[in-house]
Amino acid sequence: MVSVKSAKWSQRVTTNSHALDLEAGVFNLDDPKAIAKSLKSAAEASQQRKSEPFRSAMSMLTFYINRAGHHLPARRRRILEAAKNELRELYGRPRRH
Repeated sequence: MVSVKSAKWSQRVTTNSHALDLEAGVFNLDDPKAIAKSLKSAAEASQQRKSEPFRSAMSMLTFYINRAGHHLPARRRRILEAAKNELRELYGRPRRH
């Protein structure tokens, strides 16, 4: 049986992560560009991240999408997936389809 404490580890990562100081509600924004810009800003400002800013920002976005799983509404998933491409563009990396 999984304890309540261990079952909530992913929520603690999102809310208490020392790697990135995220803007409140960043994953609820409706503009993929705004999400990407906020993640980029947080990643570049962080002194505690363990990898380059692009990887840290992309990892946090992917982590959020994966944590939500099938509970994430299709519209929100499309916005967040579009934010991945916006983030790639901000860092001069090729977009994916």
